Amino acid sequence: MADNKPSGIFEMVRTVVYAVGIALAVRTVAFEPFNIPSGSMIPTLIVGDYLFVSKSSYGYSRYSLPLGLPLFSGRIFATQPERGDVAVFKLPADNKTDYIKRIIGLPGDRIRVNKGVLTINGVPVKRERIEDYLKRESGGNMVRRRQYRETLPNGRTSTILEISDNEMADNFPETLVPPGHYFAMGNNRDNSSDSRFSNVGFIPVDNLVGRAKFIFFSIDGALWKFWNWPSSIRSERIFTSIH
Repeated sequence: MADNKPSGIFEMVRTVVYAVGIALAVRTVAFEPFNIPSGSMIPTLIVGDYLFVSKSSYGYSRYSLPLGLPLFSGRIFATQPERGDVAVFKLPADNKTDYIKRIIGLPGDRIRVNKGVLTINGVPVKRERIEDYLKRESGGNMVRRRQYRETLPNGRTSTILEISDNEMADNFPETLVPPGHYFAMGNNRDNSSDSRFSNVGFIPVDNLVGRAKFIFFSIDGALWKFWNWPSSIRSERIFTSIH
């Protein structure tokens, strides 16, 4: 029995090391889980959504690695994001904070917002009014927001929210997206810190982490309060694709 004990411990340690290694490899090259902590992407994504991001969609940069280790520069196996993609990226201001927004502008595009209407390369983006969005505030009150179906030049559609067309970022002067950068916006247009603001700005291609693919879990409340799961899990959102 005494002779087998060290061997058993060694096998257990080796199994744990293998498991951790496999998990890190999957996280680095395939999928990484993220959760949504804010309402900037409502109604596409809401607080309490947990989703998988495809790391291979845009190729790999140092930010594909755990802790952003600078083991190489630039991107390998790079693929350009498509207009309309919901993408996770590292905030350029600190290269650490994860942000998730929709890619609106590609390198060389001219982006403008005029009274809430997005304009790309001089052409206003089609915006169709649909039924209002109802959102329950933390105090229990229901808030009504104007909702639009927006169609980008490549035909990709998404639903956006507007408080009005006269909020702080509803008038954004025309700006040119520089080479190697992208312009990103949240779907909750009047409650999103995005490329319209200097604290975010243009997104360098190397800061892209991956494309949001699907929601694997969603809960209205704290995840750790498992005793509330039967009433707080949003089962209708689980395993839905992100468009």
